[in-house]
Amino acid sequence: QEQLVESGGSLVQPGGSLRLSCAASGSILTFNTMAWYRQAPGKQRELVAQITHGGRTGYADSVKGRFTISRDNLKSTLYLQMNNLKPEDTAVYYCNRLNPIPWGQGTQVTVSS
Repeated sequence: QEQLVESGGSLVQPGGSLRLSCAASGSILTFNTMAWYRQAPGKQRELVAQITHGGRTGYADSVKGRFTISRDNLKSTLYLQMNNLKPEDTAVYYCNRLNPIPWGQGTQVTVSS
C-alpha cells in the first residue's frame, strides 16, 4: 500500500530552522517528481517546492533562497530544509507527487515568538 508519512514539524521562533522528512512507501518516489505542499489555516493548499527524480528543483517565490528540497531515492525519503523561517510559513506541510496521490497526515510547522 502506498503511504506518505511526514515528520519534523515543530514550534520554532522566527529566524529559526527546521528539517522536514517524508518517508514514502512502495514506488511512490520511483521516477516521479516529488513536492512539498503546505496549507495554512483558512487557505488553500499550495505548492512550496518540487524536485525531479534527477534532482532538478523548483521553488515558490515566497520560499526561494530559504528552503531547500532534496531526496534520497535509495531510502525513498524526501526532505525539506527550511531556514530563516517567518510567521507566514506557519502551516501543515505535506509531501506528495507533483500529480498527487492520497495525502498523508502532514506535519505542523508553527513559527512564532
